[in-house]
Amino acid sequence: MSFAAQTKKELTMIENGTCCALAELSAMIRMSGTLQLSKQQVMMDISTENAAIARRIYSYIKQLFQIQAELVVRRKTRLKKNNVYMVRLPENVEHVLRQLTIVKEGFQFSDHIDKGLIKKLCCRKAYLRGAFLAGGSVNNPVGASYHLEISSMYEEHSRSLCDLMNKYDLNARVIERKKGFVIYIKEGEKIIDFLNLIGAHHALFRFEDVLIMKDMRNSVNRIVNCETANLNKTIGAALRQAENIRLLDEQIGIDNLPLKLREVARLRLLHPDSNLKEIGDMLDDGTSKSGVNHRLRKLDEMAEQLRGNGAIK
Repeated sequence: MSFAAQTKKELTMIENGTCCALAELSAMIRMSGTLQLSKQQVMMDISTENAAIARRIYSYIKQLFQIQAELVVRRKTRLKKNNVYMVRLPENVEHVLRQLTIVKEGFQFSDHIDKGLIKKLCCRKAYLRGAFLAGGSVNNPVGASYHLEISSMYEEHSRSLCDLMNKYDLNARVIERKKGFVIYIKEGEKIIDFLNLIGAHHALFRFEDVLIMKDMRNSVNRIVNCETANLNKTIGAALRQAENIRLLDEQIGIDNLPLKLREVARLRLLHPDSNLKEIGDMLDDGTSKSGVNHRLRKLDEMAEQLRGNGAIK
């Protein structure tokens, strides 16, 4: 089972009071409901590929409106041959849609989310939960990127839904695609906030665990890369210094160098893997790291002068 499917399964187990059930059902019907006219009567189908969501919609209609809906199961014939579950409402469609604030008097559809439907915090959470159940998906956080989206056919409703999400600082965006509009969140922390908001706490913990592991892995990689770069830099400098000192020994002899430079030159040749601090500790006068670096730079300059014109100034 995919991460998105597990998340939806968890959400379908949440129990709602009447006001929240209305809000959640309203969102699901807006996202997945279709109307058709049959024998001078309006019927409504709410479609989903998730059996648990279909049962939830069926139960809500019975609980809230005392209407016995029909449940139809069909099998896709193209691509993924999943079952499609349709909750069919053969009568009282206008009454149900008006109660859910989807239509107004005269069967006029409302483009926006009714403020009265989501005036309570719990109802706003329920509406977002219903929208995700009907049209949402979320990537497994183990993958390379984080992505949560909710698809809708209607632009105005998509923008209203995005505004509702952004009341909770989720940084949601709306984009148009071929088959409608998509509200999406790309940031891992914001996806966690959304999952917490709609009540998917088990999914939240799984998502958070992956984020923590990725952050730890990235931190370790950064430290290793930094240490490797510093080590390579130190080794490169030591090889260059040893080469310069050997040149000085060939041309003028180490014994002819000033005492302080002579000591550092011999220690560098004897201990090519030692860092500047370790070489400083080996010196009789306990020279600091910066002092050792200064002497080695002086030796480098003398070697470069020999290479340039064969003489040391």
